[in-house]
Amino acid sequence: MPSKRILFISNGHGEDNHTSHVIQTLRQLCPDIEMAAMPIVGEGKAYRSLDVPIIGPTKTMPSGGFFYMKRLYLLKDFQSGLIGLTWRQLQAVLQYAPNCDLIMATGDFVSQTFAYLTKRPFISFISCLSALYEGRLRLNPLLWHNLNSSGCLAVFTKDSHTVYDLQRQGLTKAQLAGIPALDWLVPTGKDLHLKPDERAIALLPGSRMPEAARNFCLQLQLVVEIAKVMPDSGLQFRAALIPSLMEQLDDIAKSQGWQVTQGILTYSPPGNSPDESPIVEVRCYSDAFSDILCYSTLVIGMAGLAVEQAVAIGKPIVQIPGEGPQFTYQFAEAQTRLLGISAQTIGTKPATPEILKQAAKRVVETLEDSDYLAKCKENGPERFGPPGASKRIARFILNSLGETE
Repeated sequence: MPSKRILFISNGHGEDNHTSHVIQTLRQLCPDIEMAAMPIVGEGKAYRSLDVPIIGPTKTMPSGGFFYMKRLYLLKDFQSGLIGLTWRQLQAVLQYAPNCDLIMATGDFVSQTFAYLTKRPFISFISCLSALYEGRLRLNPLLWHNLNSSGCLAVFTKDSHTVYDLQRQGLTKAQLAGIPALDWLVPTGKDLHLKPDERAIALLPGSRMPEAARNFCLQLQLVVEIAKVMPDSGLQFRAALIPSLMEQLDDIAKSQGWQVTQGILTYSPPGNSPDESPIVEVRCYSDAFSDILCYSTLVIGMAGLAVEQAVAIGKPIVQIPGEGPQFTYQFAEAQTRLLGISAQTIGTKPATPEILKQAAKRVVETLEDSDYLAKCKENGPERFGPPGASKRIARFILNSLGETE
């Protein structure tokens, strides 16, 4: 009996990430299923790391998929061949899909339209859409048509509020998934050299270069301001960085006036003698994201999905806007609406020295507010539900295919 075949379509780096966790779970539950992917935005690194075949052309555009943050980015994407690339990707999907038993589309209008046009049964995960942004999710008429079509078997959402909202609007096939990445967010036993009697602060600058490097520089400046506000705070800082950012630590340290030795950044104010201890240090890792997130008391975040994961497990977030293209004030403000009380955004423009000082004070105030910290532990699970999203989606896929675990 030939094995079943699934095509995964996604339009965004976070969407690739969500889907990759579903793929990992499917491989555990039913190893015989054939899987392929079409990432519409970027190179599809999440799929490539799992050796999932990519069926069409890929390319990283200037906007990184965030052209809605600034229309100039969309113009740059057009100049870089966005329309032609999207057309070739659609042709690849339409050519491959007839041999598939099922399509899974993760993302918004583009990926869902690709799936609908295949005329194959498809499962939708509208991971980037939520009623939490505006109180009600207003889907454009074409997307509503696609999701209401007989070919769409289910519409998974990231949060329960969106499920209730869509069902009230008549989309009865809407159901809660949650955040698939949470299923893999468990400590690995990495030694972070944490002192048990001191609170840890996580630094998440994002995963897209060169923006992540700019964000990390801002975060280091914020760490210095925190050390000035709380010189004897007993705080310890741990940064979760992508490997390509780790490779730039020497240059970043020099540009920011820090010293670096084997992934440990230290800062001493100008004028300090060599014998004086540094006022603060940041230990950086490229292989300890789960451990850093799980053992932190607070997160300084300039990322998308990683910040959502932190909120989902009850962590408070302090955000400072950067230059983008992703983590601008517009993105941070929208994320605050999605994440509720757990996320605090300081400043309405790329962080200035004054904004950094305000953020440092907010970090200190947050750490000292036990009632607020307790509310954050309740808020995350209430918004995103319990872990198990990748299993919920994977089991629905298997049932749709008539497969048993």
